[in-house]
Amino acid sequence: MYEKILVAVDGSETSKQALAEAVRMAKMTGGQLCVAHVIDVVAPLGMGLTYVPAELLASYRDEAKAQLEAARSEAKAAGVKCETQLLELSTVTQGVADCLQDCASRFGAQLVVLGTHGRRGVRRAFLGSVAEAFARNAECPVLLVRGVPA
Repeated sequence: MYEKILVAVDGSETSKQALAEAVRMAKMTGGQLCVAHVIDVVAPLGMGLTYVPAELLASYRDEAKAQLEAARSEAKAAGVKCETQLLELSTVTQGVADCLQDCASRFGAQLVVLGTHGRRGVRRAFLGSVAEAFARNAECPVLLVRGVPA
């Protein structure tokens, strides 16, 4: 039962809650975690992007590595085997959910744990939902951890 669990982190409080739940699940099942962080340089900078300054990309990578290391430490403290994946979108048309789907397939995930911000209405329509897009096309069970709506 759930020997391989993928959890995505992005630094938000909601993803921290998802990580805590994934660690609990892995500890209960004796499973291992794969903690993934996706760097999306297109969304924050817009679709007309043709050049990403190296310093900006380096700062994104440094922050992502720090988040992944914190997640690894949390899992290790709980006695849970953990690997991390720093992912970057490979094309302008690829979304974060697609990138996570690819990671889940490569890892052989039997469960994916994602935080959801609980946005509704226009805010959800405008911002989209990685969790919703992922769950719609998931090839394995998905556990959504609801954050406190803003």
